[in-house]
Amino acid sequence: MASPSHLLLIFFSVFIALLPEATPLQPSQVWTLIKIQQLLNSPPMLSHWRHSTDFCGGAGGFTGPTGSAAVLCYGDTVTQLHIAGTPGSPPLPRNFSVGALVTTLSRLPDLKVLTLSSIGLWGPLPGKLGRLASLEIVNVSGNYLYGDIPKGMSRLASLQTLVLDDNLLGGELPAWIGAAAMPSLSVLSLRNNTFRGAVPESIGTMPSLRSLVLASNNISGNLPDMSRAANLQVLDVSGNSLGPAFPKLGRKAVSVVLSRNRFGGGLPAALGSFYLLERLDVSWNRFVGPFTPALLSLPSIRYLSIAGNRFTGMLSGREPCGDNLRFVDLSLNLLMGSVPTCLRSPERKPATVVLVSTNCLDSGGDDGSQRPSPFCQNQALAVGIVPGKERKSVASQAGFVAGIVVATLAAVSVVALIVFFAVRRAAVKGSKARALATSEEESSSTGYPSKLLADARYISQTVKLGALGIPSYRSFSLVELEAATNNFENSYLLGHDSLGEMYRGQLGNGTPVTIRTLKIKRSQTTQSLNRHIETISRLRHQNLVSALGHCFEYDPDNSTVTQLYIVFEYVQNGNLRSRISQGTEGCKLTWSQRISAAIGVAKGIQFLHGGIIPGLVGNDLRITNILLDQNHVAKIGSYNIPILAEAMKSEGGAGNKFQQTDSPLYRDKTDIFDFGVILLEVVSGKTITSMYEVDILKELLAWAIADEDRVRRRSFADPAVNKGCSDESLRTIMEICQRCLAKEPAQRPSVEDVLWNLQFAAQVQDDWEVDAWSSGGGSPVSSSSRVTRPSRLNLSR
Repeated sequence: MASPSHLLLIFFSVFIALLPEATPLQPSQVWTLIKIQQLLNSPPMLSHWRHSTDFCGGAGGFTGPTGSAAVLCYGDTVTQLHIAGTPGSPPLPRNFSVGALVTTLSRLPDLKVLTLSSIGLWGPLPGKLGRLASLEIVNVSGNYLYGDIPKGMSRLASLQTLVLDDNLLGGELPAWIGAAAMPSLSVLSLRNNTFRGAVPESIGTMPSLRSLVLASNNISGNLPDMSRAANLQVLDVSGNSLGPAFPKLGRKAVSVVLSRNRFGGGLPAALGSFYLLERLDVSWNRFVGPFTPALLSLPSIRYLSIAGNRFTGMLSGREPCGDNLRFVDLSLNLLMGSVPTCLRSPERKPATVVLVSTNCLDSGGDDGSQRPSPFCQNQALAVGIVPGKERKSVASQAGFVAGIVVATLAAVSVVALIVFFAVRRAAVKGSKARALATSEEESSSTGYPSKLLADARYISQTVKLGALGIPSYRSFSLVELEAATNNFENSYLLGHDSLGEMYRGQLGNGTPVTIRTLKIKRSQTTQSLNRHIETISRLRHQNLVSALGHCFEYDPDNSTVTQLYIVFEYVQNGNLRSRISQGTEGCKLTWSQRISAAIGVAKGIQFLHGGIIPGLVGNDLRITNILLDQNHVAKIGSYNIPILAEAMKSEGGAGNKFQQTDSPLYRDKTDIFDFGVILLEVVSGKTITSMYEVDILKELLAWAIADEDRVRRRSFADPAVNKGCSDESLRTIMEICQRCLAKEPAQRPSVEDVLWNLQFAAQVQDDWEVDAWSSGGGSPVSSSSRVTRPSRLNLSR
């Protein structure tokens, strides 16, 4: 199905074709369009543009498999420019300048609509975009723009729509976004970026605002009073850390999506009078209290999801339903009674999709997931809600008092758990980094040409996964490295191979490092070395043992490079196997920690494949090369650094014993298979040392997944964690592991697919653990102490 933006461009193309002959465009504006074509590296959708093109006569439009373009004019001047590529388009070349592009666009003074989506733009969003004072619609989604939203855009007083989705933008949402600076703004969409902090109060004061989309960021705190934005119809803030207060909304709301946040308490009674509401999604939050069945009968409601909360109450088979209702998800709550007959009526055309699993309903379908009513009654007591009518007997009064005590204890436990998870997530995930352009001062300080470090400006989508806390990449002097290793004393030696040695060391500022030495052959040209250094300088990510710098040692006679020293982080909390299959009782990672480690490895793979140009594939991934830092953050300690890989190949080095003989076309899927082997050990807790063991465990894995009974899945999982994980989380991990281990490379999932499933499993596990705490049973998992024994960094490729 075509996206809305592509449908819009198709419409514009048809519209242009039907226009009568237009006034010729001003020569200066023709030149401007051709210049824009050049700055964008002549993308396919603009290949037909020439100086002689009649842009205003419709010849400026194009729709094809690689993108779309459209130019609309009023008289002899351009008023609308639409250029859209395909999602996932790679970044434009390193010589691209988004500032130069905006400067050129400013020569179209009457431009009202600007769409530059999915065409590889990268760099900080320029503040001088505010020079295009006539702009009413701006859409630059699906690119690689980073940094803050610049203050200069506050000059766009006529702006009505601002779409910055799917970029790398970050920082806090600026307080100047409001009625004063943008009085006409009706659509603000910042989906899938890295914004953090609270939503400023000024956004809630915009009378023209109709659609606010802030989904998939790091925004926290309570939303401002949005009822003051009287015309707001669409609110989507899913996938953040907002809450706990339910936002105040006006009665014109049509779509409200609050899923996967930290909203709590009960739903406001006023929602029952939102007669225009078509979509309400409050799933996977911390809501408690009675569910309001009146939501099912709202006249406009089409989609309703309250899944993954702790809603209570009695449903009746006689509850009415709205005529437009097409999807209802009530699963994973504490509802009792019967599923309303109207939801399952065969007379409904089309039929309503109804999900009601894991409640205490009398007839919840044939999935066998419904719990007995006493379970939901006890759980309701745990959150301070007593279902049913109050009885006045002494016994019931005593039970009520006991319920208050339990509720108090549970509340304290929930607060403690939320704090625990907040700390843990902050430690494991870290913040998403903001890419910064390399300054001339930094380039000159390294002693090497600025070209070697210019790629620090070359941003890709996965940079947002970030290298937080990693020192700046730089060149080291040999004197520094000798001081760090006590002149490369043997006691600092970690290991050696045919290529060189590996040393631990400590820099002058106290930073522990690992230093990899590599002998340089005389056949290695300076150009080749510089190319390798450029690649190494980009290997910086939270889930990689990142490169911190390098040093060249020269032959004093002819000034040729004889030795290369590569300086890496030093990770000193053991490898992943030491905390799983070879860990001692009490020191093994919990299930949640294992999922977090797997997510870290997947993010590292994602960065290796797409975070630098060209990507690094065939990385010979092994569980012993996955290192853990003091916060249990997983870091890939050995990967396909080209200069090491080439040297190893010339030495005839052995590859991974689990490696599949995939064609070069599927070398990225080879990494997915290796990740599957790692995940297999993470789940089973069994040390895997041969392909034969992989095949055996694959058979057992398929056997465990195929059975609907959770007993098989529990029996396959590591006994150290099988009682501390939710069944849905375990099944999700097992299924993605099975897909990673598919024999045919084409059948293996993408790294993005893997990451999505892992993150879903983590969310399910988090919610399950919260439920376990709030039920008064304490933590379902045991704490694990940290391994402090330092490990050897394996980068001998």
